[in-house]
Amino acid sequence: MGENFIQSFRWFGPHDAVTLQAIHQTGATDIVTALHDIPTGTVWSVEKIKERRKLIEDIGLKWGVVESVNVHEDIKMGLVGRDVWIDNYIQTISNLAHCGVKTVCYNFMPVLDWTRTNLDFKLPNGASALRFYAPALIAFDMFILNRDGAALDFSTVQIERAKKYLDSLSREQLTRLENTILAGLPGTDEVFTLAEFKVFLERYANIGRKELKENLKYFLTKIIPEAEKIGVKMCVHPDDPPFPILGLPRVVCDLTDLRDVVNMYPSPSNGVTLCTGSLGANPENDLVDIIREIGENIHFLHLRNVNREEDGSFFEADHLNGSVDMYQVILEIINEQKKRASVGRADIRIPMRPDHGHILWTDFEINTYPGYSFIGRLKGLAELRGLEMGIRKSLDLELNR
Repeated sequence: MGENFIQSFRWFGPHDAVTLQAIHQTGATDIVTALHDIPTGTVWSVEKIKERRKLIEDIGLKWGVVESVNVHEDIKMGLVGRDVWIDNYIQTISNLAHCGVKTVCYNFMPVLDWTRTNLDFKLPNGASALRFYAPALIAFDMFILNRDGAALDFSTVQIERAKKYLDSLSREQLTRLENTILAGLPGTDEVFTLAEFKVFLERYANIGRKELKENLKYFLTKIIPEAEKIGVKMCVHPDDPPFPILGLPRVVCDLTDLRDVVNMYPSPSNGVTLCTGSLGANPENDLVDIIREIGENIHFLHLRNVNREEDGSFFEADHLNGSVDMYQVILEIINEQKKRASVGRADIRIPMRPDHGHILWTDFEINTYPGYSFIGRLKGLAELRGLEMGIRKSLDLELNR
């Protein structure tokens, strides 16, 4: 296998419509999963972890990365009782390490995870993609959520477009938009009500970027020393989309933020998940520059593409065709691997998974989590695998001339 990426596939557990046997047939060797049934903040026991690992290993695969050990909201808000939740977090990653799972992806997005406005955006070929439509988000914020101060965040033109969009929706479409935006964590069917979400907004009323970053630093100064002792690599996932939404701050949006994260507690255990789709949604993010600057801290790869639009909207594109130059991204990651090899690092091979995927053909017949169709991700994995191989062989030819 040499220095190839570790090819992985996300699996949401025994209730996932995409089975481990199906994943095994993709050629992936590793599973990315989590114990989604355990509430955020509760310790994952060794017994539960071993039970999940056995399911994976019995099919001939390996549990390589945890995505995610979710961070309790009290930690993000910096509340008095956060140390209890942090202690639980440390115990969970210690139990994972005991069971041989030592890469942990997490995010620090307040309340909501990744946010889209349409989970069934039809493409010209009949496939379905995830979409973030800026006027829809603004319409929800201004006229459904009725958030105090929302009008200050948008221009007159943006508000007019949002109102026009809102007026075009049926009652059913309005309900679908609300449920899509207020969806809970991946791997769950949880949807916040407007009332529940407004309570969270009130709790975050006095927490801006500065405060949220301070709370992230506090979390890392507690977690990373313990992660070092047990050999766990923590890798923060960028915010998705990479800008504030619905009055909530976001603090992992660009190179400056990623640099801040790794400098909050410099350590081989403190790193990032390079998500090309999340970061790629912001046209100001130069992914090649990001890899060159913080490449040594990249512990996990989410490879997907987006088609950006001028108003901040985007939809998820084919893995190799979109606003992100995937060729240059993979080339630069390979260059980072060469740097690691030159200094004798053991973690040359980086776990990668094809992130999200279009709904294609028989994918429409099974109920998968949004973004996690089977054929769509299989197509993405095949394309990324081929691109990686082509780049590596080209570099070998250049070297041998």
